[in-house]
Amino acid sequence: MPLFWKPYKSDATQFIDSLKQRDPQLEERQRQGRSLLWDRPQDREAQKDWREARVPQKPYVYQTKG
Repeated sequence: MPLFWKPYKSDATQFIDSLKQRDPQLEERQRQGRSLLWDRPQDREAQKDWREARVPQKPYVYQTKG
C-alpha cells in the first residue's frame, strides 16, 4: 500500500456524509418515516385468506381462447 494512499469515497457517499453532518437528526427522521410505511405488525390471518383467494394466472395472459 502506498504511503499516501487514502480510501476512495464516491461522490454519492460524500454527499450523504455532508447531509448527515449538516443535519444530525436526519437518520432518526428517516427511521421514523420508514416505521410509518414498512415496520408494521403483519396480520397473518389476512395474508392467509388473500393467498387462498388468488386465482392462478395463465401462462399467456393476452392469448385468446381459440
